[in-house]
Parts: sequence; structure tokens; C-alpha cells
Amino acid sequence: MFRSKIKTIFLSLSAIILAGSMISYPKESFEASIRGLNMWWEIVFPSLLPFFIVSEMLIGFGVVKFIGVILEPLMRPLFRVPGVGGFVWAMGMASGFPAGAKLTTRLRQEGQLTQIEAERLVSFTNSSNPLFIFGAVAVGFFHNPHLGVILALAHYLGNICVGLMMRFYGRETPDKEKDKQGEFILKSAFSALHQTRINDKRPIGKLLGDAVNSSIQTLLMVGGFIILFSVINKLLFHLHITATLAKGFDLALSSLSFPDMLSIPFISGLFEITMGSDLTSRVQDATLLQQVIITSFILAFSGFSVQAQVASILAQTDIRFKPFFFARIAQGIFASLFAFILWKPIYVRYYQTEQPSNAIPVVFFEEGTLLHTLFHKLIELGPIITIFSLATYVLLLYFQLISKSKKP
Repeated sequence: MFRSKIKTIFLSLSAIILAGSMISYPKESFEASIRGLNMWWEIVFPSLLPFFIVSEMLIGFGVVKFIGVILEPLMRPLFRVPGVGGFVWAMGMASGFPAGAKLTTRLRQEGQLTQIEAERLVSFTNSSNPLFIFGAVAVGFFHNPHLGVILALAHYLGNICVGLMMRFYGRETPDKEKDKQGEFILKSAFSALHQTRINDKRPIGKLLGDAVNSSIQTLLMVGGFIILFSVINKLLFHLHITATLAKGFDLALSSLSFPDMLSIPFISGLFEITMGSDLTSRVQDATLLQQVIITSFILAFSGFSVQAQVASILAQTDIRFKPFFFARIAQGIFASLFAFILWKPIYVRYYQTEQPSNAIPVVFFEEGTLLHTLFHKLIELGPIITIFSLATYVLLLYFQLISKSKKP
């Protein structure tokens, strides 16, 4: 009871301080809010919406169940999650935060995952997408597309290590055993696909409408968190709280021979990955390797902004947030270690000297090439896609209300 009262007081005071700070720094709050809004409607919304809609349709049509049966022999021994986890993992890597959490929640609601399996799965299926790592961070912030290889390898290898580590989580809970081991796997997969489609009795139009509604509602929530944490991050800086917190990390960074100037970007990155990565790339006193290690941790930790989005999505089910949070810390450590380990054999060997013929290609991400152009086109067309999608969402809601009002 006492702890509950303390929590109530803490949350109330935090809200009061936040409101007071916004009143004290109206210009800075407005600018930070605009920055968060631009990031959401130019990049986040148009890049995530197609993935969310298609994912919902794949689940409804039974394709995810089909993939789950096929991948069961791989995902179960490695990560102790059902085969459908392979679909969530792939979609999480392709579309980025918080797709892994949304899909895991959806599958938990459908009963395809147990609580423990869902908590294992969500811990390693939330990651930055390759376009953000290569386009925004490597090219946009560091102006060096070759760094994208190191950042991506460290990030995704860290994800795999977290998945392998989390397989030991919840060992007291027995996994569901599959008793169809003697059955031809493709036959089982097609049977599961057909049965899932039959059980979902919604017509295609209804399924598509539900997919659009669910996806846009999730992205509206994501946009709110992005704007809120953009403002919080800015206010923490102006209230000198970021600098105060950074002093606590100065000793830790000094023990690793890192310059103190990295502490403020590191703290900013703990709240929001884009600002933290950008500030880290601007620290002149740090070596490139030190900047990459800090950025790898920031990307893997994913920031309190993304974690708040995930917590909000997981709250729809019985999936607990605490395992996800500790997994983020573990992935930050793993990603930083991989960035350090791979630096010489990958970056120094292939990109700091004359590039040998077997170098890892990053030509698609260099300036003026396909994916670089795609990234900037996405920013240009993002607002149009967002406005069109929101207008579609409003029309769908209108037609739903009309149809409900006509029912007796």
C-alpha cells in the first residue's frame, strides 16, 4: 500500500513538472512537438502502415499459421517459441519498431502463443529496420554508408543473442508439444492455412477494413508517443536534467576511455534513438569506433519512447513488459560488443583501406543510388500518404457508424 502511494505521488509530481515545464518553455516545447510530428507523418506512418495492414491480412487469411507450421522445426529448438515467431521476427526486422510487439500481441490474442512464449518472442523481434540504420543513421547522420554494415550486423546479431538468451526464460512453464511429428509438414501447413481461413468468418471487405482501422489506430498511438517524448527530451535538456544525469555516466565512460562529451548524447539516446544517434555523430572528441559503439547501444536499447509504445501495445494482453525491458538492456550490451568485435575484421579491413574485390557491398545505400533515393522520396511523399490514409480511416469510421445506426 505504501509503495502504491509513493508511485501515485511520483507520477502526479512528474505530470505537474512536465506541464509546468511546457508552460515555462513554450517555444522549445512547440519546436520539439513539430519535430516529432514531422518524423511521424513523413517517415514512421507511411513506412509502417503497409506492413501493418498486410500483416493483419496475412493473419486473417491463415498465411501466418502456414508459415508457423513450416518454421516450427527451426524456431522451437532455437528460441522455444512456435513457428509463427519466424513471421513476427521477419516482419519486425523489415518494418522496424514497434511491429514485433503489435504482431506478438495479435498472435497472443488469437491464442497462437502462450504468455511465456509471447514474452520470449517480443523480446527479440523489435528492431530498427535496415532503411533507418543505413539511410537515416549511417548516411544521414554519419555521412558514411559503410558504417551501416557494422551497425546492422551488430544490431541483428544482438537480437539473435537476446533470443537465444530468452529461450531459458520461463523454464518452469512447459511448452506445448507438437504431436504431428510423423505427418508431412507441408500437408499440415496447408491444413492449418485452410482451417484458419475457414474459422475467420469475416468477408474480405470486412477483414480489409478491420486491418486498416487497427493499423491506423496503432500508428496514431505511436505518433502520440513520438511527439510526447520529443518534447520530454527537449525539456530535460533545458531543465539541465540531461546534463545532471550525464555526470553519473561520465565515470563509466571514462573507465572505458570514452570522452565525457558522449554522455549527453547517450542520455538523449536513452529517451529517443533519433536524437541520440544524431548527437553522437556530432561529437568531435570521440573516435569513430567509440561513436559506433554508443550508437549501437542506443539503437538496440531503442529508447524510452519506443519502449512506451511497446508497453502500450502489450497492455492489451497479459504479456508483461518487464522481460522486454531487461531484454533491451541485454541487446544494448550485445550490440555494443559486436560493434567492437567486428570493427577491425569488417570496417577497418574492407572500408578504411583500398577496398578489395570481396568487400561487403553497400552501393545501394550510397548517395544518389536506389535506396538512398527511396529514403528521400519517402520523406517527400510521406505527408501525402499519411493524409490520404487518415482520410480513408475517417471514411471507414463514418460508414461503420452509418451501418450501426441502420441496425434495429
